[in-house]
Amino acid sequence: MSARFGPAGNSISFPYKSSLEAPGWLAGMGLELYEYQCGRGVNIGEQTARQLGQRARQAGVALSIHGPYFISLSNPSPESLKKNIGYVLSACRAADWMGAGQVVIHAGALMGRTRRQAQDISLRSLKEILWVCDGEGYGHISLCPETMGKVNQLGDLDEVLELCGLDGRLTPTVDFGHLYARSFGAEDGAEAMGRILDRMAQTLGEERASRFHGHFSRIEFTPKGGEKRHRTFRDSGGFGPEPEPLLRELARRGWSPTIICESAGTQAEDATALQALYRSFLPPDRPFGAVLLPVPRYGPV
Repeated sequence: MSARFGPAGNSISFPYKSSLEAPGWLAGMGLELYEYQCGRGVNIGEQTARQLGQRARQAGVALSIHGPYFISLSNPSPESLKKNIGYVLSACRAADWMGAGQVVIHAGALMGRTRRQAQDISLRSLKEILWVCDGEGYGHISLCPETMGKVNQLGDLDEVLELCGLDGRLTPTVDFGHLYARSFGAEDGAEAMGRILDRMAQTLGEERASRFHGHFSRIEFTPKGGEKRHRTFRDSGGFGPEPEPLLRELARRGWSPTIICESAGTQAEDATALQALYRSFLPPDRPFGAVLLPVPRYGPV
């Protein structure tokens, strides 16, 4: 097994009007993943979702869903919990229609509470959501709490790993751009990538950690708040993190995560660059290791 790559949603260059064409288009680029975006709500109907799933299977492209941004596990109100359950159930329903195995969710903002207080609320909320999902027949779909890029948001690495400790089916979405932004650029380079992966393995166990769901893009951040906006690999300005240390370390460890590229408008193109660079690090006795691929140029151009 090896890492797989694909985009979050459709690039500016996507030449079709319907996302039903995305799996075939991505397969033609050599990509293996597609994260369908439901950040502003789950608006896809059953027929379209099933068609998308069928086309993805035919193209050999695995699907995931990014759940609504409205999800806020850290909000303690009963009304908020009811809404969160509805948001997650709607995403899981669409994932079930598509045959998608993963739904990415956010933990929410601190809302004036300490990180510990907000985390405890999120743990209770997620436990309730898991119970409801099981009751509705969605226990086969993995919810994937995501690390977040703003300092006032819940979702540093340890917080996400603690949420995933509730149930073995939960999968961390480790967004390396977000970790870079909330650390004001500190989480970058070989030492940082090794430390992040080590922490995942120590907390979840090597086998489970090796199958994490990942997001990657370069991020612009502010000096105090963290994430400002997503960038592309061609943007000048010294935006990070650098992909090489992470991809080299994944290849060395033999881990097999799913890596979704969230570049701003060039996510499919940048996903192919990530894939090519990763494969250049694989040893000859690993899949793709004998294929000579050009190493893409990153950074300012």
